[in-house]
Amino acid sequence: MTLQPEIIQQAQAGDGAAFAAIIRAYKQRIFGSVYRLLGRSDEVEDVGQEVFLRLYQSLGQLRDPEVFETWLYRLTVNTVYDHLRKKRRISDVPMADLSEEQLLHADAAESARRDAIAVRQSSAREHLELLLGQISEEDRRLLERKEIDGLSLKELRRLYHANENALKVRLFRARKRALEAHAKLCRSETGAPAAARMAA
Repeated sequence: MTLQPEIIQQAQAGDGAAFAAIIRAYKQRIFGSVYRLLGRSDEVEDVGQEVFLRLYQSLGQLRDPEVFETWLYRLTVNTVYDHLRKKRRISDVPMADLSEEQLLHADAAESARRDAIAVRQSSAREHLELLLGQISEEDRRLLERKEIDGLSLKELRRLYHANENALKVRLFRARKRALEAHAKLCRSETGAPAAARMAA
């Protein structure tokens, strides 16, 4: 069962019934993907619930409802991989062998790491949004789909009804215009040409 993009948009706007419809439509598919990736039936329920939680928290970041299924599959895969990485870290050192001080230190280090990543991501996102505002709507949507949503050329081909070579040319030109806008943005932020900064 595939939902209409309007349902996705309603869920993004906070419609609880629409979000429930998404869960009903994709629950079995999500659990099936989790099981195939994990190979363990006893952990499928927990990881599946984590997928639902991440879906709820990040659905607003999806820019194009038409690619929801691809985006949801990537979200599911990333959740499973995070689960496996976490299990690997825990199994490397038995928790009983760690002192309370070590546990607190590990927790603080992980918290600091996550905070640093969040700050970098926020800064990069703000700069990217500012940059995308300097280019045409057509270039912006193409780059968002490729660079932010992570769509492949095959997926873009279906959306744009164009062959891959034509899309590569469009992406090249869009990136070139974005880089030019980036250089212009940097000059306006510093009040000096980039070349002058490099020569200084």
